[in-house]
Amino acid sequence: MGRYLRRRILISVAILFVILLVLFLLMQLMPGSPFNDAKLTAEQVASLKESYGLDQPVIVQFFRYIGNMLRGDFGVSYSIAPNTPITTLLVTRFPVTLRIGFMSLVFGTLAGVVLGLVTAFFRSKVVKVIFNFMVLLGIAVPSYLFAIFLSWTLGYKWNLFPLLYDFRSPTYSSIMPVMAMSFSVMAVIGQFTRSEAEDVMKSDYVLLARCAGMKSSTIMVKYILRNSLIPVVTVMAGLLVSLLTGSLVIEKMFAVPGIGGLLTTAISSNDYSVVIALSFVYSALYIIVMLLLDIVYCIVDPRIRLGGKPE
Repeated sequence: MGRYLRRRILISVAILFVILLVLFLLMQLMPGSPFNDAKLTAEQVASLKESYGLDQPVIVQFFRYIGNMLRGDFGVSYSIAPNTPITTLLVTRFPVTLRIGFMSLVFGTLAGVVLGLVTAFFRSKVVKVIFNFMVLLGIAVPSYLFAIFLSWTLGYKWNLFPLLYDFRSPTYSSIMPVMAMSFSVMAVIGQFTRSEAEDVMKSDYVLLARCAGMKSSTIMVKYILRNSLIPVVTVMAGLLVSLLTGSLVIEKMFAVPGIGGLLTTAISSNDYSVVIALSFVYSALYIIVMLLLDIVYCIVDPRIRLGGKPE
């Protein structure tokens, strides 16, 4: 197990190194400059590049950035918030993104589990048609279209929730973003739960429990629900990262002060340092979650090894 974990950690570190290198190269190929102010002269732009070290070769900037990053320094913003440390921007904005993403995951998971269990337990054609329609809608329709629909109905027409994020009531003003992001989660979790629940209901131990006269509610909680949630937990890890990385448009639409809106603003402003830092954070978050998931798999099932070979 130790060799397996070391190998996975080394692969993850190598992937992060390659991602950071690619980000640096892509930023160099992007048109424009962080200093696009028409009032700046060519000498002033050159002076700014020299002060930020942007006049150095790419390879020098790259390894200097890695050294600073290992010390927790992601550099400073060039144009969005000039000379503001990016770590400060992350500390103030990342909790908002994490809270909305976590709320979307919890709400979507609970709704999906209930929907999947009800569809599997009550074998009605009407229920299955409604379930399939909701799953198809949640998977095929982008979350920003749900956000537009919710903004027009619940926010504008019925005036139930604020159209924009409000610092005075962060939970209340987060309801519509959470609803928009959680619909796809509900569809995926519901589909997995229904499939697993139907397989569990056909198993021998469930049939034996029914023959023994056990109550349906007890069978549902003790056998069907417990065994159906095992693959759902696996899916939830990837969905959490997808919610955090896929909230860019939603945060922009509802003016949520998270890192998603910060990234879109940084891209439009050519703020290279912010783009690189946030893109790297997203990548690192995804890889870390997948690595932790592999470790959990390895602990639960010791047979899991790279290549399927036991140590």
